[in-house]
Amino acid sequence: MTTKRDIWSKSKISGCILQGYGMARQINLRQVEAFKAVIESGSISRAALILNISQPAMSKLIAHLEEDTGLSLFDRVKGRLAPTERGMRLYKEIDRIFSGVRQVENAVEAIRREEQGQLLVGVMPALSRSFIQQATMGFLQQHPNVFCSVKSRSSEWIVDWLVTRKLDVGLVSSRIDNPYVIAEPLTQHPLVCIMPTDHPLAMKNVVEPDDLDNIPFVSFDPESQAGQCIAAMFDAYNVRPNTVLVANVSPTLCEFVAAGLGVALVHPLMFSGLQDRLAIRRFEPALSYDFQLCRMRDSRNASLVDAFLQQARTTAARLSQESLSVA
Repeated sequence: MTTKRDIWSKSKISGCILQGYGMARQINLRQVEAFKAVIESGSISRAALILNISQPAMSKLIAHLEEDTGLSLFDRVKGRLAPTERGMRLYKEIDRIFSGVRQVENAVEAIRREEQGQLLVGVMPALSRSFIQQATMGFLQQHPNVFCSVKSRSSEWIVDWLVTRKLDVGLVSSRIDNPYVIAEPLTQHPLVCIMPTDHPLAMKNVVEPDDLDNIPFVSFDPESQAGQCIAAMFDAYNVRPNTVLVANVSPTLCEFVAAGLGVALVHPLMFSGLQDRLAIRRFEPALSYDFQLCRMRDSRNASLVDAFLQQARTTAARLSQESLSVA
């Protein structure tokens, strides 16, 4: 990778700046690095540690810089260096040039990542905890040189960004009706009942609708797909739970259940990573709830997208099976 020393030594701009001072001898990069380190660290000793040189060597670099530039860069105050006005003006110019070098380095890194491959993933909040972490880590183990970016947003936002090619993969809750997007169920699994580990319903192997009548219940937002599914079931069985809290995202809902506020009906992938803090029981009748795996029909990096989707399917199946064994 190109270093700051390489870029500085090849810079025609820096050469013009230095010659403009009318100096008999050009300053070198090591002097500039020493000067910058002293300004930013506040002392010769700390600057010497930064550059991994001795304090006398650091003092000599600063003295030579002042001699070569003909500028008084520091005032000596009680044995300490305080930058002069000219010193600060020089520092601002040096910092500006180094900032340009950092931008070049960032551009080089971005180009390298594009050559190695990158995958941009959008995930709804319900899957933004343990599931997406495990799925992505599994993918990266097989593709260690791929740069991954994971953004948690609403399903609508994810679909919009898929269509505009700002994402490669999307994990959403709602059905997708877009001719440019391919969607498939992530995993077929009914909702389960979660509760605090010491809840009376934990004594049952299977929880039924009547068991939830007038029981403190933590509910999804009634406008959400999961909230509507659960509400329809309660109406069908004439059950009136005691709704003590409504949450719009599953991580929040599961945390309140684990804290002892009440019970809830959720998909197994929603509480992944919290199994040790929850009691999990099968719920009958089965309420199916699917997440959707989405991609563009003409993906720009189809092989990586295929690999990630397969890892997501495998992770979802494993976590769902683990939840069944617990329930």
